[in-house]
Amino acid sequence: YGHWTTRQNIQFNWPKLVDIPDMLDALADVGLHAIQTSGNTIRNVTTDAFAGAAADEVTDPRPYAELLRAWSTDHAEFQFLPRKFKIAVSAGATDRAVVAAHDIGLRLVRNDAGELGFQVWIGGGLGRTPLLGQVVREFLPEADLLPYVEAIISAYNLSGRRDNKYKARIKITVAERGLDVMRDEIEAEFQNRRAAFTGVDQTLLAELKQVYAAPLFRTAPEGDYEASRAANPAFRSWTDTNLAAHKAPGYASVIVTFKAPGQTPGDASAEQMRLLADLAERYGHHDLRISHEQNVVLPHVHKSDLYALYQELRAAGLATANAGLISDIVACPGMDYCTLATARSIPIAQDIAEHFRARGLEDEIGKFNIRISGCINACGHHHLGHIGILGLDRAGVENYQITLGGDGYEIPAIGQRAGAGFPAEEVVPAIDRVIDTYLEQRASADERFIDTYRRVGVAPFKAALYPANA
Repeated sequence: YGHWTTRQNIQFNWPKLVDIPDMLDALADVGLHAIQTSGNTIRNVTTDAFAGAAADEVTDPRPYAELLRAWSTDHAEFQFLPRKFKIAVSAGATDRAVVAAHDIGLRLVRNDAGELGFQVWIGGGLGRTPLLGQVVREFLPEADLLPYVEAIISAYNLSGRRDNKYKARIKITVAERGLDVMRDEIEAEFQNRRAAFTGVDQTLLAELKQVYAAPLFRTAPEGDYEASRAANPAFRSWTDTNLAAHKAPGYASVIVTFKAPGQTPGDASAEQMRLLADLAERYGHHDLRISHEQNVVLPHVHKSDLYALYQELRAAGLATANAGLISDIVACPGMDYCTLATARSIPIAQDIAEHFRARGLEDEIGKFNIRISGCINACGHHHLGHIGILGLDRAGVENYQITLGGDGYEIPAIGQRAGAGFPAEEVVPAIDRVIDTYLEQRASADERFIDTYRRVGVAPFKAALYPANA
């Protein structure tokens, strides 16, 4: 089995050291690798799991993400940065790449003249010092992408701290030196480096746009899709939660969740992976992606194929209709897998998902985002959860802090710590009290938790979490 990560990678746990060379060899045979997945280098470049399919995107962000990946891999100047460095590219009206939480975030936009370019963010990151990025350039022309990104990282490479690894990320550099100082250095460095890019980057970009060209979408009618929805309530429920709007008529993007209540979030067996590969070939134009939410996306499925796809997923236990609901929990592997972790994440996620499935409240609660990290490094992105849970060690006992009001997609926000932590056995009752408070406080059945929280503030939720202090 493998584990889908919040970096849109696959993580293999428990391999024998003697097997790793053969694993890397097998990955290389199909164009995959583990280069720059560790160390103080530029890590994997991420983008929207619905890229090239999303109805709301300005353009397909994948060619730009791959251009950055090709440029950054083994870049001689940036193999010993002050700290690791992460870049995200987004092109949708809704930011599904979480650009505000990255060292560099790039949002594809069009200016008033209709020209394509980037809104550039710098200085975001989570971990022990969570900070949201700031906009350093409102509009960067498309052709200037690589020299400008190179200028940012060069300025950081020279000014970033190397005396304290906890203060070495660019978010600390920007916070300590100020955005204006960093902007001046970046712009000066950009002018120095711009001439060195002779156009080969634009030639490669043009080639990548062809590589990532949309498949030949079918123009067939939707068939019995609506009739199948009407006849099968389980299928209708799945289509209500696990589909996303597609830019091509008659198509949808499918979210296959790996969050069946009781399951380890993000774990997939070899058999499930083989099935998904087969389904992608038969129904999805040979394409699948890993999302930030540790799920799999089949971006291009014709609606006439959805019922057949659903039946095969259901037979394999992969048709859980909970994408974006309270049981679709993002969680790092925690102490069960990771030597850095100080607490377990998986049992907490399992308990919460099973509890709310048993209460039958998933649909009533609606869109909800719980994220769990098993240590301060925040691989579960708990700061960005509507409810975030951070597991820590308190004198040898696992203790879980709760944050409220985080968001990485619509209005970027770092969750606010509610108060003292809870022992493992009290986490589910604590979340229960938060949910009950939300259901009491919401203005209507359509008001999401995050909107209620922003409207009423943290006070009623803190009173519910800590009734003895109310």
